[in-house]
Amino acid sequence: MNINGTIVTVTGIENISRREVIAYIDRIKEQSQEEVTALDISLADDGQVILDYQLKPRQFQRIRRITGYLVGTIDRWNNAKRAEESDRVKHSLSA
Repeated sequence: MNINGTIVTVTGIENISRREVIAYIDRIKEQSQEEVTALDISLADDGQVILDYQLKPRQFQRIRRITGYLVGTIDRWNNAKRAEESDRVKHSLSA
């Protein structure tokens, strides 16, 4: 089932309500501060509920280390520092 954009799979629990599933999703969001993309709800041998979930990947900003500075952008640099950055040898990752 799909609840508010979260793909939910329930295994071994026959009478779980939509309200309970939404409560699980809300609890995960509250703890992780991230959006839940998929949730698998199953029953453990001891009767406890097992929640296996996937979160939406976080967006991140590129951080560079240039002559001792950790920066995300170079828009506040002066011309000399920008020239230093552009003159550097750029190495690529190859598989």
